[in-house]
Amino acid sequence: MISASFGYICKILRMNKTILLGHGSGGLMTGDLIRELFVKYFNNPILDVLTDSAVTQIGDTTLAFTTDSFVVDPIFFPGGDIGKLAVCGTVNDLSVSGARPLYLSSGFIIEEGFPLADLERIVKSMAEEALKTGVQIITGDTKVVKKGQCDKIFINTTGIGIIEKRFASISRGSLIKPDDRILVNGYLGDHEIAILSAREKLNFEEPVISDVTSLNPMIRSLLEAGVEIRFMRDITRGGLATILAEVAASLKHGVLIDEQVIPVREQVTGLCEVYGFNPLFLANEGKVLMIVAPESADLALKMMQRYEIGRDARIIGEVTRENPGKVLMNSVIGGTRIIDKLAGEQLPRIC
Repeated sequence: MISASFGYICKILRMNKTILLGHGSGGLMTGDLIRELFVKYFNNPILDVLTDSAVTQIGDTTLAFTTDSFVVDPIFFPGGDIGKLAVCGTVNDLSVSGARPLYLSSGFIIEEGFPLADLERIVKSMAEEALKTGVQIITGDTKVVKKGQCDKIFINTTGIGIIEKRFASISRGSLIKPDDRILVNGYLGDHEIAILSAREKLNFEEPVISDVTSLNPMIRSLLEAGVEIRFMRDITRGGLATILAEVAASLKHGVLIDEQVIPVREQVTGLCEVYGFNPLFLANEGKVLMIVAPESADLALKMMQRYEIGRDARIIGEVTRENPGKVLMNSVIGGTRIIDKLAGEQLPRIC
């Protein structure tokens, strides 16, 4: 009954002829929009792969190229701001593609009346994060619109990086094999709950801080240490569940994860119960899903845990020969259940 109702709701959402907030969720509706509209008209061999960064060859150089727009509300939140988020988000998309990030562009759409002091704070934050992660912001654009035609400020960032040929297929998922191990580098859901708490002015005894950070230093260290990484994706909109469902759908294998070892803070779990959210669908801005060869799993875990952003890293599951195309989760209350992509929207404007 529940499965049938869920399927019916998804069908109704897909039949809608206008853009809904769910189309920006990073889940099922986003995927439908991309495939049925953008890929339909823009299709080409590079785009059709649908990875976080486009990977293309120019002469002897393999480039990763990505773009992202940021509309987070509020623009200042515990642990970061829209500027830091813009730099980290784009750098992370390059990093999980196996690239060494080099250059960013930055485009600003600013509402008339926006305080110059807030703009300077955002730009300074971007500069600091770019310096920290080793990229340069080398070009950009600024547009100002009348009051009420934009909500404070929106930022677009585009990034370019270089990929060594040995890492060029990491973002595709084509290297994944049965028995590979699945890792995450820490607690899930902190970013989305930090945005929710700031937006709703919620007070916690121990506040939830966004995990927004650059993954590049940690990822580069694993790649250069010879960890056999078969796949990476940063866990943003749609959460862990959506990424795993997308990966499994492209495989002739299955995925099995263990709910008991998936790291989620008590405050996050509690707020999810209040709002009816599922922690597996929550967005993050400093978390990576990594699938590695079984013989590399222990080294990958130890190396992650050397970094502040990876000290709570866990091995949460593995790729299986059973249940091809499906993600199953061993539940804390016993039994297993199927995990699928996010349908609809949990919380809009989280990035």
